[in-house]
Amino acid sequence: MNHNWNTEDIIEHFTLLPPEIGFLGSNDPHNHLGKALLLKFFQKEGRFPEDGTELPSEIVAYVAQQLDLPPEVIHNYDWDGRRHREHRRDIRELLGFHPATLADQDGLRAWLMNEVLPHEHRPTYLEQLVYQRLRRSQLEPPSKKQIDRLIKSALHRHEQAFFAQTAARLPEKVRARLRQLIYKKEDLATDVDLGEQEDDGDDPHRYPLHDLKTGAGEAKVNNIKRVANRLKLLQEIGLPSDLFAGIPFRFLRQYQQQTAVESISHLQRREKEQEGKPQTYTMLAAFAWVRQREITDQLVDLFIRVLKDIRLRAEYREERQLLADFIRVGGKQQLLFRLVDAMWEHPDGIIREVLYPIVGQERLHSLVHEAKNNGNYRHSVQTRISGSYTHHYRQMLPSLLEVLTFRSNNEQYKPLIEALAVVAAYLAEKDPFYPRKEVVPMDDVIQKQWQNWVYQTDHKGRRRIRRVRYELCVLQALRDKLRCKEIWVEGADRYRNPDEDVPADFGQKREEYYDALTLPLAADEFVQTVKKQMEEALQNFNDTLPTNPAVEILAKGGGWIRVSPLAKQREPANLRYLKNHIKQRWWMTSLLDIIKEADFRAGFTDNFQSLTGQARLPRAELQKRLLLCLFGLGTNTGLTSVSMGNHGVSYANLQYVRRRFVSKEGLRQAIGRVVDATLAAKQPHIWGETTTWCASDSKQFGAWNQNLRAQWHKRYRQAGVMVYWHITKQSLCIYSQLKAPSSSEVASMIEGVLRHCTVVQVDRNYVDTHGQSEVAFAFCHLLGFQLMPRFKNLHEQKLALPDKEAAKNYPHLQLILQKAIDWELIARQYDEMVKYATALRLGTAEAEAILKRFTRHNRQHPTYKALSELGRAIKTIFLCSYLSQETVRREIQEGLNIVENWNSANGFVFYGKQGEISTNDVDAQEIAILSMHLLQACLVYVNTLMTQEVLAEPKWYERMTEADWRGLTPLFYLHVNPYGLFDLDMETRIPLAG
Repeated sequence: MNHNWNTEDIIEHFTLLPPEIGFLGSNDPHNHLGKALLLKFFQKEGRFPEDGTELPSEIVAYVAQQLDLPPEVIHNYDWDGRRHREHRRDIRELLGFHPATLADQDGLRAWLMNEVLPHEHRPTYLEQLVYQRLRRSQLEPPSKKQIDRLIKSALHRHEQAFFAQTAARLPEKVRARLRQLIYKKEDLATDVDLGEQEDDGDDPHRYPLHDLKTGAGEAKVNNIKRVANRLKLLQEIGLPSDLFAGIPFRFLRQYQQQTAVESISHLQRREKEQEGKPQTYTMLAAFAWVRQREITDQLVDLFIRVLKDIRLRAEYREERQLLADFIRVGGKQQLLFRLVDAMWEHPDGIIREVLYPIVGQERLHSLVHEAKNNGNYRHSVQTRISGSYTHHYRQMLPSLLEVLTFRSNNEQYKPLIEALAVVAAYLAEKDPFYPRKEVVPMDDVIQKQWQNWVYQTDHKGRRRIRRVRYELCVLQALRDKLRCKEIWVEGADRYRNPDEDVPADFGQKREEYYDALTLPLAADEFVQTVKKQMEEALQNFNDTLPTNPAVEILAKGGGWIRVSPLAKQREPANLRYLKNHIKQRWWMTSLLDIIKEADFRAGFTDNFQSLTGQARLPRAELQKRLLLCLFGLGTNTGLTSVSMGNHGVSYANLQYVRRRFVSKEGLRQAIGRVVDATLAAKQPHIWGETTTWCASDSKQFGAWNQNLRAQWHKRYRQAGVMVYWHITKQSLCIYSQLKAPSSSEVASMIEGVLRHCTVVQVDRNYVDTHGQSEVAFAFCHLLGFQLMPRFKNLHEQKLALPDKEAAKNYPHLQLILQKAIDWELIARQYDEMVKYATALRLGTAEAEAILKRFTRHNRQHPTYKALSELGRAIKTIFLCSYLSQETVRREIQEGLNIVENWNSANGFVFYGKQGEISTNDVDAQEIAILSMHLLQACLVYVNTLMTQEVLAEPKWYERMTEADWRGLTPLFYLHVNPYGLFDLDMETRIPLAG
C-alpha cells in the first residue's frame, strides 16, 4: 500500500460501518480481524493485500480497536489458508466483484496496447491504470507478479509493432543516411551522402553518432558553427515530418537514450541482422528526431547567450572608461567653483592669465575631452556592441540563418520575420549599405531610439541604412521575442510553437480538465469566489491591525510596512545529548554502509534498469556495483577513487554500470522510493503527523563553465550552477533540479510541486522572495496549492482593492492600498489561464518554457495581464494573512530554515573535488546532483531509524521537552564517516531494530 497515512485518512477509509460489522459475522479473533482488514483494504485499493506486511500497524490497531480486539492477534492469521480464501470470496460477492479470468487478462492487454501505450509507457503509471481499469470493471486483480508480466507483455508487443510500423515508413534513402550515423566515412560503401559538411576540426575518423551526442559547449562563435553543422547533418537525413506524430516526446527520448548508451558494434550487428533492422532503424530515427530538437534548442540558447555576453562586456568596458575619465579629472565641482570665482573677480581678464594659473591648460583639455566622449550611455554601449559584432560575432549569422527557421503566430511580429528575410538575402553582398530601393522594415522591428542610429552616410553623402547596424538591431529584437516565445523556431522543443505547449484536446476535454483542477466552469463563479476571499482578508486585516503590536503601517516612503522580528524560541536542551548518544552507539558508521542499509530496506536499486533493455549481470552483483557507482557520483569523489577500495569491482565495471544503468529518471524514482520508505517508517508520536507543506530554495554549486548551464554569479564570485530543492518537514527532500543561475525560480518551484515522485501531497509551498511573482501566485492558485513567500522587501508591498469604491472600508490600510483588480479581464481570459495551468499540470511542456510567455518582455499579452491581475488578488489575500497572523510568519520562517539545514549538509556529502562539479556534460552534472540527493535521502532514512530506536527507550523519550520535539531532525552526521578505503561488504548490516 503506497500511501503515507495520517489519522484523518485512516479514519476516513478504515472505519467499519454497522452493516460491515454485521457482514463479518462471528469468527476466531484473528480471523475476525483479518476479514475486517481485507474488506476495508479492498474497498480502498480495489485489490487484496499480498500479505500482512502491506498493512501498516496504525491501520491494524485502528480496525482492531473497533472490534475490541488486541492488534497482535493478526499475527495468527493465515494469509495462505482456506479461511483466507473464503474471506476473499465473501468480500467479492458482497461488493459485486469476480476474479479476473484469462480472457479478462487478454482483454486488458489489448486495451493497454490500443488505448494506453500510444500515450503512456512508464511501468509505474501503467500499473496504476491497470488497477483502475480492473476496479471499474469490478474484477479482482490477479497477483502483482501476474500484473507485472501482463504489462511487460503488452509493452513488448507494442514495441515490436512500433518498430515495424516506423521502419516501414522510412524511405530507402533515409535508411541509408541513418545507417551512415553508425559507420566511419572510410567504412561506408554507399552512393548516398549526407551533403557537404564543413570541416570543423573534429576527427574525421569518428562515428557521426558520437559527435551528435556531445554537448554544445560554451557560448562562442566556433561552437555556434559546430552546433549548426550538427543540426544541418540531422536535417539532411530527411525524416518524414509526421513520422512520430502523436507519440509523446518522453517515449521517443527513451529510445534516444538507449541509442546513446548502446555500443556502436551492437548497433552495427543488429542492423546487419534481418530481424534487427526495424529496431535499429527506429532507434536511430528516434535518436535523430530527439537530438534534432535538442540541438535546435542548444543553438538558440547559444545565440541568446552570445548576444547577452556581447552586451555585458560592452557595458563593463564602457563603465571602466567612464570610471577612468572620472578619476583622471577628479574634483570637478571644486574646479567649477574656482573657475566661476576667478571669472567673477576678473570679468575683463584674459583667459590665459586668469584661468590657466588656477586650473591648468592640460586639466582643462581633459575636461573638454571627457565632455565630448561622455555622450548617451546607451548609445556608447550600443556602439561598442556594434564594433564587437562587426569584427567577430557577425560570422555566426550565416550558420544560424541557414539551419534555423523562425515563425510567429502574432501579426504584430511579422515585420520582424520579414526583416530576417531581408538580412538573409543580403548576407553575401559586399556593399555595407542596403540598396535604396529595398524595402527594409523599421516599425515594430527597430526600437525608436535606434532607428536613426542604423543610418549612416555613404561615400556619396547619401543617408542609407548600414547593414551591420541593422542586423544587430534585428538580432537584439529577435533575442527578446525568442525569450518570450512570440517568435518560435521550427523543429525545436523548448522554443517550439507555443500553441503546442497546451493540450491539443482542451476544447473536447474542457470539463474533465476543469474538474481535475477543481475549478468551476463558469468564470463569474470563479471571480466571485476570489473576490469574496479578498474582501474578507482585507476586512480582517483592517480590523485586527490596531491591536496587532507586531505590525505597523508608517507614512514614510508612500506607505511603509513595519513588522517586528519574531521572538526567539527556547533552545532545545537535549538534542545535543541525543545526537552524541547516537554517535557513541553507531560510531564512525560508513556513509557507504548507510546507503547499503537503505537499499536493503527500501530496495531503491531496483529502479535502475538497463537503458538498453538487456541486463546480463546477476542482480546481487549489479546491486553492489550500483551502490559503489552511486557513492562515487554522490560524494563527487569519482569512480576512479571508489574503484580503489577492497570490494573487487574495477573502474571499468563501474563505468559500464554508470553508462548502462544510471539515468536521471532512475535516480528520481530511487529518491522517491527512499523518501516514501522514510515516511512509512516514521512514528507519529515522535515526528508528528505527516505534513502537507514543502519549502523550496536554491543553492549555488561551483562547476566547470564550458557549457550552457554554468554561469558566473555576482553574489558567489564564481561560475557555477543552481540546485533548487523542495523539502518537507524533518528534512525530507522530495525533489531537486539543476538549473542555470539565470533561470526562473518560479518555474522551478512549480515544477517541483507537480513532478516530485513521492506520496507527499503538497497544498502550500514556502519560498524566498525570488521564488514568487504575481504570475506565480496566479498559477499556484489555479493549480490548487498556496504560494507562501517570505518577502525580503516586505516594507514595499501594497494591497490591491477589490473595487474602486472599497477603499473607504479599510481606513487603517489607506497608505498601502493600490488600484482595484480588473475582474472583467480575469473573466475574459479565464479559459486561457486554465488552459496553461492544465499544460503545467500535465507536463505537455516544461514549466519554464510555458512561463516564458508571461514575463515583463511580453507585457501586452492579454493572458499575461489577466494572470497579473489574478496574482495581485491572491497576493493580497496572502499578505493580509501573513501580516495579521504571527503563526503564518513563523511557519514560513521555520520551513525555510529547514532548507538552510539541508543545504548545510550538502558539503559533508558532496565533498569530493572541494564540492565543484568537474564536468562540462550537463547530463553528467545533473546525475551528480541527483546522486548526492539520493545519498542525503538515505542518510535521513537511516538516521530516522536510529533516532526512533533511541527514543524507544523510556528514559530518552521522557527526557524530551517541547523545544526538543520542535527541533528534532534526522539530518545530522556526527556519527558518519564519508571517507576511507570504500570497503563494501554486502553480508554485513548496520545494527538496527527491525
